[in-house]
Amino acid sequence: MGLGRSSSSSSALKWLGFVTAVWVQSISGNNYTFSNYSDALKSLMNLTQLELNSLSVAKDIGKAFGILAGLASDRLSTPVILLIGCFEGLLGYGVQWLVVSRTIQPLPYWQMCVFLCMGGNSTTWMNTAVLVTCIRNFRRNRGPVSGILKGYVGLSTAIFTVVCTALFSADPASFLVLLSVAPFAVCLTAVFFLREVPPAASTAEENEESRYFAVFNIVAIVVAVYLQSYDVIGIKTGAVSVAFASVLLILLASPIAVPFHAYVRSLNLNDEDVEGRVEEPLLRSVMAAETVVGAAAAADNELPPSPILRKEEEKNHGGVEKKRPVLGEDHTILEAALTVDFWVLFVSFLCGVGTGLAVMNNMGQIGLALGYTDVSIFVSMMSIWGFFGRILSGTISEHFIKKNGTPRPLWNAASQIVMAVGYLLMALAMPGSLYFGSIVVGACYGVRLAITVPIASELFGLKYYGLLYNILILNFPLGSFLFSGLLAGLLYDAEATPTPDGGNTCVGAHCYRLVFIVMAFTSIIGVGLDLWLAFRTKEIYAKIHASKKVEKSSGNLR
Repeated sequence: MGLGRSSSSSSALKWLGFVTAVWVQSISGNNYTFSNYSDALKSLMNLTQLELNSLSVAKDIGKAFGILAGLASDRLSTPVILLIGCFEGLLGYGVQWLVVSRTIQPLPYWQMCVFLCMGGNSTTWMNTAVLVTCIRNFRRNRGPVSGILKGYVGLSTAIFTVVCTALFSADPASFLVLLSVAPFAVCLTAVFFLREVPPAASTAEENEESRYFAVFNIVAIVVAVYLQSYDVIGIKTGAVSVAFASVLLILLASPIAVPFHAYVRSLNLNDEDVEGRVEEPLLRSVMAAETVVGAAAAADNELPPSPILRKEEEKNHGGVEKKRPVLGEDHTILEAALTVDFWVLFVSFLCGVGTGLAVMNNMGQIGLALGYTDVSIFVSMMSIWGFFGRILSGTISEHFIKKNGTPRPLWNAASQIVMAVGYLLMALAMPGSLYFGSIVVGACYGVRLAITVPIASELFGLKYYGLLYNILILNFPLGSFLFSGLLAGLLYDAEATPTPDGGNTCVGAHCYRLVFIVMAFTSIIGVGLDLWLAFRTKEIYAKIHASKKVEKSSGNLR
């Protein structure tokens, strides 16, 4: 009976950790909120658009130092990684608040770059702790895990915007207070519950995970629709706004019911299992255990080598030569970097996230150029539809892998095609095109993030996943520099008119037209790379599909 209670506690702790991971992700998308206070920085510091975009690049360069978080993920515990992230964010965004609130004089430009870099880097520690831990805890449901967690990152911009508008009437200084304090408080909570625990070892446990993930998906969709309705009703002040924000916080807290249900359910199942196990023949138990272990290992692409085969291989190679891993096995960073597949994935990811970041970082100026005085609705729409892209792509891609072994990169290719269409529509600047473009770019950007995360683990393994993930997200600062800092900044300044205070401004569809055309062409390049990667990895996904069928069959036999 004591063993049963221990198993119940383990199951509940796993889900409680996932709930706190969701909370961390729902406040860790602060890198996408720059448009909400960028105009205040521009006017306060008298910046040109190129200088402002360089600040946004500095923010994204913080992600380049995420390699440190990746290295630490194999050496430090999850709570320590979370603590580093939350303290760094408190300092980085806290100093920005001091400047925007005029509590202190504006700092020199290079110092502001440093603190924006710190704010951007803080999220890499949070994301690494959450993603690496949860992917390892739920390795048989990597698509849904990635979709849900990345989905809440997409919603975080809208969450911050709604809460700030309700409490502070969208004041930029108060918004930065939220960016400083909220992640700090949530990470301190997650420190106590987010841990690595043994993954599912049977088909029954995997099915249970799938059912609970369906609950998380439903709650997340309700939150997203609720946030979208905030933009639709148009009432953003007074008691209605405060009530709206209060209900939002209740919805975000509601997944806490899952670990409680898991605990009670595990207690009941353990009691039944103890009673039923007495009359089970020993031979049947052993055979079933061997079948499930074999299927589970195959499903995880981590089938342990036979000791006899390993000795024979060492004998043949003199115990010296090491065989290079194939796709699907654990790769070191160097081994992954020596494969064509890694660089195809890396560059295709750059084509998607780099162009998407350019739109997000420049949305404030894009809206003003097209005659919109308030761009918060576009920022919120990109966030919410980014969520739908993340959460649906993760679940749908997992379903089609189980059904017929569809390579996951195909979904990236499809999203890139739609993204190219969105850029062309925004280049035409037809009435309403910015609304449509915000939805399309947000959703497709979300797909790229949610799909690329499990692809990396499926192709190169989980052993060095923390570092591998942070090398892939080097595309954030690189893409921000190329498409936001250089492309958008230089082309905007070329079209802009100088202002008396030393800055510049541009009004009209021509301000960003060429930028959108170049980004549409870049997206087409990404489509080609994704299709090539899908072709190269189709055998890997066929094996994953076959292993899942074997596992399902063994579960039915039991």
